[in-house]
Amino acid sequence: MMNHTIIAKRLCYAAVWMTLACGAQQPKEPITTTEPTKTLEDADYRPHFHFAPEKHWMNDPNGMFYLDGTYHLFYQYYPDGNVWGPMHWGHATTKDLLRWDEKPIAIYPDSLGYIFSGSAVVDLKNSSGLGTRENPPVVAMFTYHDPIKEREGRENFQNQAIAYSTDQGATWRKYAMNPVIPNPGIKDFRDPKIHWDAEHQQWIVVLAVLDRVYFYTSKDLKEWTKVSEFGNGQGAHGGVWECPDFFPMPVAGTNETKWVLIQSLNPGAINGGSGTQYFIGDFDGKVFTPVKAMQNLPENHSYWLDFGRDNYAGVSWANLPEKDGRILYLGWMTNWQYAQEVPTETWRGAMTLPRELTLHKQQNQYRLHTAPAQELWAYTDTIRYQKQVTVDADITLAPGSEVDLTKTVITFSIPDVAKQKYTFQLTSAADTLTFGYDGNTDSFFLDRSAMATSGFHPDFASHQVIAPRISKDKQITVTLILDTTSLELFFDDGVTVMTNIFFPKFPLTELIAVQSIIPYQLKDVNINQLKL
Repeated sequence: MMNHTIIAKRLCYAAVWMTLACGAQQPKEPITTTEPTKTLEDADYRPHFHFAPEKHWMNDPNGMFYLDGTYHLFYQYYPDGNVWGPMHWGHATTKDLLRWDEKPIAIYPDSLGYIFSGSAVVDLKNSSGLGTRENPPVVAMFTYHDPIKEREGRENFQNQAIAYSTDQGATWRKYAMNPVIPNPGIKDFRDPKIHWDAEHQQWIVVLAVLDRVYFYTSKDLKEWTKVSEFGNGQGAHGGVWECPDFFPMPVAGTNETKWVLIQSLNPGAINGGSGTQYFIGDFDGKVFTPVKAMQNLPENHSYWLDFGRDNYAGVSWANLPEKDGRILYLGWMTNWQYAQEVPTETWRGAMTLPRELTLHKQQNQYRLHTAPAQELWAYTDTIRYQKQVTVDADITLAPGSEVDLTKTVITFSIPDVAKQKYTFQLTSAADTLTFGYDGNTDSFFLDRSAMATSGFHPDFASHQVIAPRISKDKQITVTLILDTTSLELFFDDGVTVMTNIFFPKFPLTELIAVQSIIPYQLKDVNINQLKL
């Protein structure tokens, strides 16, 4: 992962002349701008560089793989409405993780059921026999959800099936002998995630089952054997476990490798509704054993991939080139509590920005860190840079007269944090979105209750979003990414992340640093415009 210092240096190089022009001190008086009067509508809420389908409903990311320079994204899609319905697999591709090309629907429901969540891999050695060595197949595993059996009250209405493509994911054939993992009589039995286990020379599937996961292994992607379970009494269980992911990761700065289990659940997230926790441990080819610090992990824990309300069901891309060396992740950017009622009509649902995951160990604790995919920085232009800003009054850091706040990346740090509040506000003529750090409670916060468009669902702005600070460093680093109706906050080099959507009534006009009890400093304030 690229740390905050390196990011700041890259951005500073493009702005040295701005440093000389602006000096070391931000003016104390806020920059005044003309408040726009245009009320935002459905089309104005569409993201610039986060994927969202042109029309209709979307939820979980599925089947993500990389092949010949192209990143493929499949997703839960209902093409006949803007709320959840009979699930298909939609399809989109990108070359650079920011500009997306929506494709025709990839996999349709049939007599066996709807096409629920799953994953895909490029079967490079043609172990499945569904392609050739010269033209290896892409094999997708998904959950068949049979609505007829569900209405009849039967338990076995979810089964795992495969489909394959020999034209790089453009078209798909369903395997004639489906299902490949039949339901043993369990109501919630879904969301298979495939991984090639190079160490043990086998395919692995991790499957969400009620309040835990099952592990299966295979040599050919068609015949599967259950080898173990994990999750009973481990971590949060306020809802059903869903959409797992499982892969090995090197521990940064060491020769150690650990296995990471990412596990979504709904409800039961730390800030309500749906969310994603994680576990770190070892895997012997059959059994996953969490590290000592995470054994018997209580319900109320701090191992969350994202503490915000709006990052769910995320999984990683398969088949990234070995020379790339990254784990790239993508999530669904909303929350099941209100996803079907957000104030967009033509389309509903967007994905988070693709993110890089890295694993770190400090004081005998393993933690995942998250950063925006490095491709983002190729599309940024520095609009304003200040080496140091003294906040002894409300200061406008990013005026809408200079930067389009619908597509902006802003980075800064807060040195020597004290026991006081550090508050920042994104504002418009009728809206205020507040976030920051409270040194009294050692926690980050976000409040969207003062947004004019927040009453469409009682849970949307019912309480502040709170995240415990995990880093013990004296300095807080901040990266915030704005894309029309989303704010992604990466604190402390991404060990704490908060993703939240919002729906302003009017265009945002400024980012303000709010004065606190004691004046404080901000360092290396970079305001960057996205060139998309």
